[in-house]
Amino acid sequence: MKIQKIIFVFALISFLAVSCKNEAKKDNSNKKEEIAKKVEEASFNISGMTCEIGCAKTIASKLSKKEGVINAEVIFNDSTAVVKYDAAKTNKKDLIAFIDGIADGNTYKTSEAGVKEACKKDCKKECCDKA
Repeated sequence: MKIQKIIFVFALISFLAVSCKNEAKKDNSNKKEEIAKKVEEASFNISGMTCEIGCAKTIASKLSKKEGVINAEVIFNDSTAVVKYDAAKTNKKDLIAFIDGIADGNTYKTSEAGVKEACKKDCKKECCDKA
């Protein structure tokens, strides 16, 4: 009986040691996926929001489901959205078009936050197209 307990304890310790090593390998593969992503963050001004629950929450929810979007936060009081996204799957222009199209394009008008202040009148950069 004593030998059975010793064997059982040894088997249990061996099982736990092996499963911990497998868990560590899984964590490393997730880190590799994160490194492969080109994560960027963008801020947008959104005009036309009339309420926090109906507008801001809807925009945040739909943005979060869009391919390439990692995290989306819409702040009703500031009329802004902060979006973390994978630049390999989407870009700022796509995000702006997506937000404008959430309510058939008639309700929301989206622009990149700070673009108008940063761009000069004759600027030819892609970021200034919406300014």
